[in-house]
Amino acid sequence: MSSSSSRSLINRAVPFITARIRRNNRILITRFSSSSSTQPLSEPQSSESIHMTDSFVRRMKELQVDEDKEKMLRLSIEAGGCSGFQYNFALDDKTNSDDRIFERDGVKLVVDNISYDFVKGSTVDYVEELIRSAFQVASNPSAVGGCSCKSSFMVG
Repeated sequence: MSSSSSRSLINRAVPFITARIRRNNRILITRFSSSSSTQPLSEPQSSESIHMTDSFVRRMKELQVDEDKEKMLRLSIEAGGCSGFQYNFALDDKTNSDDRIFERDGVKLVVDNISYDFVKGSTVDYVEELIRSAFQVASNPSAVGGCSCKSSFMVG
């Protein structure tokens, strides 16, 4: 077999293999999300809103106790991370004109308009593990893959 026919075979196989990997990744993400122990918002979930788990709300209320001013959690998306985009969480006490505000039990999550396009329909959680505790996006319908620590993701 010549090297040009080997390259031709590889060039034809790459799209098929890539499509299979993406399909398998979506299946794994769907199965993981449906078996996840996170408790999403009890009201009907909309694909346009961002959902906050009980653990998220509880932790935000704990953080509010020590603050003079009401703090909100700001979720933004930045380029970078091991998968292309990364989630960035920060406590904030003010909003901007292009922000979307999501509220549950008096706790507010703020997302700017550009970041919102990447996270609409997502579930935000607070997770405590042996080696770390952190806010994280537990599921994101816009992501086709991501890193194992759930701090970055890629879009399709």
